[in-house]
Amino acid sequence: MKAVKKHVGKEEHKAHFRDFIKSELRKYGDGLETSFIQEKIKLAQDYTYLLNSVHHHQPVDRTDEMKKILGKSAASVGLQLPDVYQP
Repeated sequence: MKAVKKHVGKEEHKAHFRDFIKSELRKYGDGLETSFIQEKIKLAQDYTYLLNSVHHHQPVDRTDEMKKILGKSAASVGLQLPDVYQP
């Protein structure tokens, strides 16, 4: 559930996703054989691994972040960066 909260989000409009996962993992709560419980644990581990892997491999655009950092650095020494021309 930590991976779901981290990568899917905690927003209220995404609660149905968290609720579905919880219900699937709790679906057959009592009187189960050990192999079925181990299957559910394996499923949860695999899904966590998938979420973490997908998040890790998503491309990250840091252009705006870098512009802000460079602008602050230039401003701290009294300079101003020129606007970049984009046709």
